[in-house]
This record gives sequence, structure tokens and C-alpha cells, in this order.
Amino acid sequence: MTMEIMVGSLEETNQLALKLANLLEAQDTITLEGDLGAGKTTFTQGLAKGLGITRTVNSPTFTILKQYEGRLPFNHLDVYRLADSDEDLGWDEIFYGDAISVVEWAHLIEQDLPAARLAIEIQRVDENTRRFLLKPIGQRYERLCEELMK
Repeated sequence: MTMEIMVGSLEETNQLALKLANLLEAQDTITLEGDLGAGKTTFTQGLAKGLGITRTVNSPTFTILKQYEGRLPFNHLDVYRLADSDEDLGWDEIFYGDAISVVEWAHLIEQDLPAARLAIEIQRVDENTRRFLLKPIGQRYERLCEELMK
């Protein structure tokens, strides 16, 4: 099952992210795919805000992982630089601890991801419009998407 949500502005992207943040629980994993400039980091910033994180959230492109404290701990990963690497960053601690994890460019570590997760693809339609394709993998994420669509 894939769900589609269209947003027409940064504000609508933030509203979607805030709504999702309110539904997240410890150990939830969200994967983000999309071209450069599609809005992955903007969406992640909205999630962080919804989790009560007040620090500036930006893409961890060179550090791979940034961790934040909010309502729940929050892991933000950008694994683009791991494209041809077999590096294990301690995936079990990252994905199965008490944090929520968001992974940009997740297809590059597909084999290390939790089996159950919410996969989101962000497509740039035009300057302001984005198409969010949500693919829940597992019953927890199917229920989460049903709540999100209400």
C-alpha cells in the first residue's frame, strides 16, 4: 500500500511533518528518498520541531549521524557518503534503542534497516509543490499512516 500526499508550500510540508511527529514512538524508523532539493531535510526539521527539539537541525552529510534530545531522542542520518562502504555504525543501537530515526538516502543501507519502517519518497513537482509517497512496511506503520491520513 502506498499513500500519496501533495503539499503546495513549505508551511504545508511542516504541517505534515508536525502531524507525523505527534504519532511517532521510540524505535520508529522513517526512511527518506528524493532528489537533491526535494525537501528531505526540510521535512526532517519539521519532525524535529514536532518532537520538541529546539536546536537547529541540518543535514548530517559529513558526519553521517546527528542526535538530538526532545520528547524522545532523535537520530538524523544522512548515509549518502556510505554508498560504497561496509561500515557498521552500530545499527542495532541506532535503530533499536529508545530513539526515533530518520534516514536520508536509506536505499544505500537497505540491508541494515529495520524490517518494519515508514518509507517516504519526496518528489519535487515544481518550485513549491511536493508529492509525498508513503509506503508503510509493517502493521505499526500501516496504522500510523491511517492516523496520519485522518
